[in-house]
Amino acid sequence: MPSALITGASGGIGLELARVFAREGYSLVLVARSRDRLDQIAAELKPTPVQVIAKDLTLAGAAEEILREVPQVDVLVNNAGFGVYGPFARMPLEEDLGMLQLNMTVLVELTKLYLPGMLAAKSGKILNVASTAAFQPGPLMALYYATKAFVLSFSEAIANELEGTGVTVTALCPGPTATGFQARTKLEKSRLFKRMKVMDARPVAEMGYRALMSGKALAIPGMMNKVLVQSVRFSPRGMVTKIARMMQEEE
Repeated sequence: MPSALITGASGGIGLELARVFAREGYSLVLVARSRDRLDQIAAELKPTPVQVIAKDLTLAGAAEEILREVPQVDVLVNNAGFGVYGPFARMPLEEDLGMLQLNMTVLVELTKLYLPGMLAAKSGKILNVASTAAFQPGPLMALYYATKAFVLSFSEAIANELEGTGVTVTALCPGPTATGFQARTKLEKSRLFKRMKVMDARPVAEMGYRALMSGKALAIPGMMNKVLVQSVRFSPRGMVTKIARMMQEEE
């Protein structure tokens, strides 16, 4: 039975990806902070074999600890992440650094740690969850947007490096999605979530899974998100940044 390790699996896109992989016959390793929540999900997914790892990934050394518990997997899903909302100068440094650790450093560490085994087996898949935020600057969420730009650039680059090895890397870039993200980030009243069509997490996960299985380097769920990404590429950067700022602000 092939195995999939999913970080940030306690809710949102991560949970829906766990359900999709379980349906498709994978054994699962689910990583999140809450053991109680992970145990509930493991019970829901029976008879799928599920190993739960309760881990705070913002802490140094977390990735190595996961590798020691699970030395090899067929699929790695780097989904864990969070955002902070507000002017950069006012955000607590500790919170910013925690976001950088989770959104970028742990993703890189887990990819680096599991890639050698995949290359040796000449088989493996890595799904890195980025965002449509990766395609433009994001005033009032400057660091979050920057982390997602990093994830996208990193994923596309190593996807190219790994061509012909049997290992593929896919960057999943959803737009606004109905998860706990907007509540935690305090974005519920922003124009972004009040005016944009918000996708459910399940179709985002389904598309991410299909793109991963087909070896695509980039997946953008939803036609409107695809259109918006293309419009950003051909619009003046100053205008793009101003529009992003407007969409982040409360109405």
